[in-house]
Amino acid sequence: MDESYRKVLDAHKQKIEYFISRYESLQADNVRMRELLALRESEIKDCMERLTNSNNKIKELEQKIDKLQMAGAFESSAVDVKEAKQNIGRLVREIDRCISLLND
Repeated sequence: MDESYRKVLDAHKQKIEYFISRYESLQADNVRMRELLALRESEIKDCMERLTNSNNKIKELEQKIDKLQMAGAFESSAVDVKEAKQNIGRLVREIDRCISLLND
């Protein structure tokens, strides 16, 4: 073979070897990236499950708070009962006055 052909073939051979090496390196990177992606997807799934559980717990606690507030609204002291009776008496008197005005 002619020396110039040999140089051209050697140059092409080096390029092919370089591209094969780059291909193998990129393949390895691709495998690592896929493994990392699978790991991250698993972590995201775990976080979403914990978030859902936390949201459910928050809803349960909010319902308990509402129930406790409702229960507290019905608890009354002697002063509250006295004031409530006075308010009801005042409302009844006002209603009676309105009825008497309507009857006149």
